[in-house]
Amino acid sequence: MKSKEIFNSLMKPFKHHANKEGSKEDDIEKIAAQEQKYFPYETLSRATDKFHRNRKLGEGGFGPVYKGKLEDGRVIAVKMLSHNSRQGITEFTNEVKLLSRAQHRNVVNLWGYCTHGEEKLLVYEYVPRESLDKLLHQLGKKMDLGWKRRYDIIAGIAKGLVYLHEDSPSCIIHRDIKASNILLDENWVAKIADFGMARLFPEDETHVNTRVAGTNGYMAPEYVMHGHLSAKADVFSFGVLTLELISGQKNSSFNSTFDGQGLLEWAYKLYKKGKSLEIMDLTLSSTADVEQVSLVVHIGLLCTQSDPQRRPTMRDVVLYLSKKPTTLEEPMRPGFPGSRYRRSRHPKASF
Repeated sequence: MKSKEIFNSLMKPFKHHANKEGSKEDDIEKIAAQEQKYFPYETLSRATDKFHRNRKLGEGGFGPVYKGKLEDGRVIAVKMLSHNSRQGITEFTNEVKLLSRAQHRNVVNLWGYCTHGEEKLLVYEYVPRESLDKLLHQLGKKMDLGWKRRYDIIAGIAKGLVYLHEDSPSCIIHRDIKASNILLDENWVAKIADFGMARLFPEDETHVNTRVAGTNGYMAPEYVMHGHLSAKADVFSFGVLTLELISGQKNSSFNSTFDGQGLLEWAYKLYKKGKSLEIMDLTLSSTADVEQVSLVVHIGLLCTQSDPQRRPTMRDVVLYLSKKPTTLEEPMRPGFPGSRYRRSRHPKASF
């Protein structure tokens, strides 16, 4: 059976999902069928020692992930759809469609897919280092994340998001940018992963209204409260992740440590007092470039402003990081669930 025929057979049970998303996603599905490589199940079984438990890298909502090695020497990560995960089926079809043409240094590379009876698998390039959250939030490992390395990771994530929002064949909004969805390769290059909740964005719209999906603590207030999704929702999540990288703190557990203040509120208050450097993780004291730290705190606060129209685009962020800007706007109070935001009077939002 040819690759395209196999792909169409794989997608047939889920066509009603694609129809809801409109013709744009139908086009992506056709492209995925033409461009993605089909891996025989036997090939993946051999590569992973029959999906042996010792090859298991981890398990998420989608299902288990296994490390494997192909006969040509390539090392792969095989994501297997859990039989009991209805959400996993949606994520599976979504990842194949959206990553079919996504090729960027800072986006994880999907090499292909497989279907075998009820088994459905995605095949990725293997990214050898642990996900960012496992390094950032473990004291014994965070020492590997000096300031330059963190700065480069922030810049890499920003470049990956510019590609997804503006330079990929269709605008893709990730919807779940967080530390556990950032993988690091052998050279510490950041790669955005896990596109199960990503959405294509219509070119002629400023936002779409959609079911809220994401991770608490990273979702933009306009999205949580009203389901308004735009690229600025990813910008907000990026801002939260940036402040986590600087502080070494988890936004989701920050309130219990700092008298009920959230990470964003705490960072904003220190910034307004001219004490941005006090946000910095103490493990960075010997490696930090204080001007860069102050700049990145400023950028993180700009990205997490309550009003989505005031947030910069990711291209703006890359520009800010690539050279020392003369001036940056003053950030307004950050947004969080329950905060108010001003809706723009302009008919189109800037991406």
